[in-house]
Amino acid sequence: MKQADVSRSNASRAVWLKQLHQWHWISSALCLLGMFLFAITGLTLNHASQIEAKPVISRQKAQLPAPLVTELAAYAAKHDGANAPLPQAAERWLKQQWSVYADGRPAEWSHEEVYLPMPRAGGDAWVRIGLEDGAAEYELTDRGWISWLNDVHKGRNTGVAWFWFIDIFAGLCIVFCLTGLLILKFHAANRPFTWPMVGLGILIPCAIALLFIH
Repeated sequence: MKQADVSRSNASRAVWLKQLHQWHWISSALCLLGMFLFAITGLTLNHASQIEAKPVISRQKAQLPAPLVTELAAYAAKHDGANAPLPQAAERWLKQQWSVYADGRPAEWSHEEVYLPMPRAGGDAWVRIGLEDGAAEYELTDRGWISWLNDVHKGRNTGVAWFWFIDIFAGLCIVFCLTGLLILKFHAANRPFTWPMVGLGILIPCAIALLFIH
């Protein structure tokens, strides 16, 4: 190969390597906190049976104003047996009474009562309103911060924003891994243990999965 061709090849290689390093460090920087969080919660999920959770349950009761009870009863007559959001007046009352944000969540309606489930990361909550006497009850269950982190890891009851974060984070992790692999390829000629180590990284989890997961 001519010296000019070698120089062009080396220059092209340097450009590609620079680009790969650029994408690699940017994706790693954006993934840093997410990877740390998912690694820690991977451990807590793997040892969930050994980590004792002590849920804290709080209950509150109140009485709805008579006009609001009448409005809800009329609304229930139209939505008996269906799932539908609370009227805005009921949502405002919950916000003022208990700082509960229904945010258009569907409630379960019947002639006797309306039940609003509000599952959340690391716990649970619900509101029940009797349509005959207007008695309202609010229960909040908090299972602790470890349970919260585990639910965040699984995307359980975490909302739309976190749903999109997980998708974007997963994409960035793919970029991080692929650019790292290509960087390894560029340096493999001077590092003889590169491909044996990559092979072990693939072989070990595959062997464990095939031999011990049934």
